[in-house]
Amino acid sequence: MTATTMGLMEPLTVGQVAETCGVTVRTLHHYDQIGLLRPSERSHAGYRLYTAADLERLQHVVVYRRLGFPLEEVAELLADVEARGSEAAAEHLRRQRAAVMTRLDEMRDLVRAIDNALERTMTKKPATTEDLKEIFGTAWDEHEGYQAEAEQRWGDTPQWRQGQERNASLTREDWARIKTDTDALERDLVAAVAAGEPADGDLAAELAERHRAGVEVHYDCPHAFQVRLAEMYLADPRFTQHYEDLHPGLAQWLHDAIVTNAARHDA
Repeated sequence: MTATTMGLMEPLTVGQVAETCGVTVRTLHHYDQIGLLRPSERSHAGYRLYTAADLERLQHVVVYRRLGFPLEEVAELLADVEARGSEAAAEHLRRQRAAVMTRLDEMRDLVRAIDNALERTMTKKPATTEDLKEIFGTAWDEHEGYQAEAEQRWGDTPQWRQGQERNASLTREDWARIKTDTDALERDLVAAVAAGEPADGDLAAELAERHRAGVEVHYDCPHAFQVRLAEMYLADPRFTQHYEDLHPGLAQWLHDAIVTNAARHDA
């Protein structure tokens, strides 16, 4: 409703104002009681009637309330308009517009933040088997073939249960990062063995801790349990062959590095 339209209309009852302006009758009665917006006229039957000037005042009240101003401050602002006339009214309208534009900018920022959060949430979907095969290639097929045997060996351990829970929630991006970290660790292990680094040295201890951190992505891995994994690297020909294919002697070196590092932590 424009100011021109309001200037031409007949006074409205409380119900008509509520329907026209989108405020409740209860709110209008409250504004009347506290003196914020009193209807200027009454009908012959004594009903409150709101004039065009009243509705213009209501317009200011509604805007300021939507902007979060308390009623006391709204009353002060409107009193200023009444005291200073059209100059103050224009000033307040400009202030309202600036406040609304600021709020719009905030809302746009909020929408962008929500969109970004939604995008992150949508990309947090657990990885599918197809995703894992694409990331790990034939190594994932070997892993799947080993699962039944691994469950039989480790199924009664807390680590197995943790692994099932954590792995089920890992996303494609998580698995890609795991693959990158694993490849980097194995390159550094190969470099250490090739350089003749001792399995009981500081670099070996650092690499053993990186190995343990990689395992703990899937389940808790105290040093004693990591030693059990290291023993398997020598006892199971499949694991031994994996590390020997990377560099001759690597399976034994990694085993010794893990065992020595665990002893350091137990001391």
